[in-house]
Amino acid sequence: VQLQASGGGLVQSGGSLRLSCAASGRTFITYMFAWFRQAPGREREFVAGIGFSGITTPYADSVKGRFTISRDNDKNTVYLQMNSLKSEDTAIYYCAATSNFYATNYQRYQYWGQGTLVTVSS
Repeated sequence: VQLQASGGGLVQSGGSLRLSCAASGRTFITYMFAWFRQAPGREREFVAGIGFSGITTPYADSVKGRFTISRDNDKNTVYLQMNSLKSEDTAIYYCAATSNFYATNYQRYQYWGQGTLVTVSS
């Protein structure tokens, strides 16, 4: 599976962005996908995940109520809608895929996109 993330950019605090992760491969539907993020000097953080049926994992506490993960199996694409953005959301956002049934640890994800930078100005 090859992943291509897009949609990052510069946004003011309180604004919104939608990230997309386009996946290649015929078995898209069988993978679990997730978004991770990594800010400078910090460890990679799990944001949210979504299974093949659309069932989501719990969101990171820091984004709960503001971010929404979704997937379109017809378009082989996973999305992360980010609302009410804060300066602390500034990071490189990565999409990832795993053949594991359920995973929130980045080490259990086999496939990674190149990352897309989100910068939130205060």
